[in-house]
Amino acid sequence: MKQIDRLRSLGLFDARVPRYTSYPTAPVFLPAIGAAHQAEALASLDPSDPVSVYIHIPFCERLCWFCACRTQGTQTLAPVESYIATLEQELALLADVLPSGLRMGRMHWGGGTPTILPPALIHRLAQAVKALIPPAEDCEFSVEIDPTMVDRGKIRALAAEGMNRASIGIQDFDPLVQQAIGRLQPFEVTRACVEDLRDAGIRSLNADLVYGLPHQDAARLNDTLAKVLELAPDRIALFGYAHVPWMSKRQKLIDETVLPKELERFQLAELAARRFREAGFESIGIDHFARPGDGLAAAAATGRLRRNFQGYVDDGCATLIGLGASSISRLPTGFIQNAAATPAYVQRIEAGQLAGARGHMMSGEDLLRARAIEMIMCGFSLDLAELRAAFGPEADRLRPEMQALARRFGDFVSLSGDRLTILPEGRALTRIAAKAFDAHSPDGARYSQAS
Repeated sequence: MKQIDRLRSLGLFDARVPRYTSYPTAPVFLPAIGAAHQAEALASLDPSDPVSVYIHIPFCERLCWFCACRTQGTQTLAPVESYIATLEQELALLADVLPSGLRMGRMHWGGGTPTILPPALIHRLAQAVKALIPPAEDCEFSVEIDPTMVDRGKIRALAAEGMNRASIGIQDFDPLVQQAIGRLQPFEVTRACVEDLRDAGIRSLNADLVYGLPHQDAARLNDTLAKVLELAPDRIALFGYAHVPWMSKRQKLIDETVLPKELERFQLAELAARRFREAGFESIGIDHFARPGDGLAAAAATGRLRRNFQGYVDDGCATLIGLGASSISRLPTGFIQNAAATPAYVQRIEAGQLAGARGHMMSGEDLLRARAIEMIMCGFSLDLAELRAAFGPEADRLRPEMQALARRFGDFVSLSGDRLTILPEGRALTRIAAKAFDAHSPDGARYSQAS
């Protein structure tokens, strides 16, 4: 209890801080950095360096109440087909600016529900992307899978187009919890989906879970964890539920009185992490787990772990090209986000311009702090010597902040020479530690809770 009290005093249960899937975070982006900068940055890419491609499919047949992603409901395929046509137009616009010879090292389809696409649209979209940016020999193609919105035909189509990693949305298997978040998904349906994926030759499976959901308690979560382990995924992402009804209005449908309290949330996360480690998974960063030998575990062990909008990745591509409404591109000069609302995105593309609507150009200090924050988020350690080798003496401007953090966190961290390390008992504070190196404080930005 003494340690819990110390974590509480340092803000774990009431601080609201970014998840740092980018630095600077999206609230910093400005409309002055838009399509013109996007075109210039894309044109200057080195074709010898493979790129990652992210495609956002915003449509869902059901809108889960807990979700804060940019999505919209539909009961017909008409808007989906129209959207795929717009994506093809966006690809044609990209063809005018991208250097020839560019190759794709990674492709990820997210949403929304990418598996809302029928096989014909799956083939059409995948082939359009590959025609513009051919996949490298070792390209990884991953797709977010909703087990209630996929069948063998869709899985076979995705596998035929090269999908070799599937990310399965689960969240929680308890019926009461599912009802409270508007997402009914029986375990038997999910298990059948996993079997179909493996029958199609997809051997790398991720499972996405959420803790802190309404009605979750240790008994219910334990039952979900047992079912997840029965599915034998290769990786697990365990996200804390972010209750942000001011940003995602559908979350107002969730009864706040049955959400776990701050300490309960923390204990649920600790319970899940312990169960996964006991089952042989290695902890990756603050909220991922991977089996030994998995690429994510290998990246963590060798210092190649990175963090982007999909969470922790072993993606070595420096550039991420985002396609579709609201998607964010990470370019050598900074970040560009496409118009967030689907109608605004479509309007820009149909007007013959790229969809970049706001962004941020990285300064030298931004690049330094981005790498420092990534070090903390990925490896729980900040090494000034490594930063100095990459950024020169400017890296030493972070030393006072390292010293201040060490004084504040006490024996939750270790400061020795050029290296600050968050010790295992303090790792719940990682996002708060990263915030100490964030030089941007956008007006009105509201983030999720740290626990």
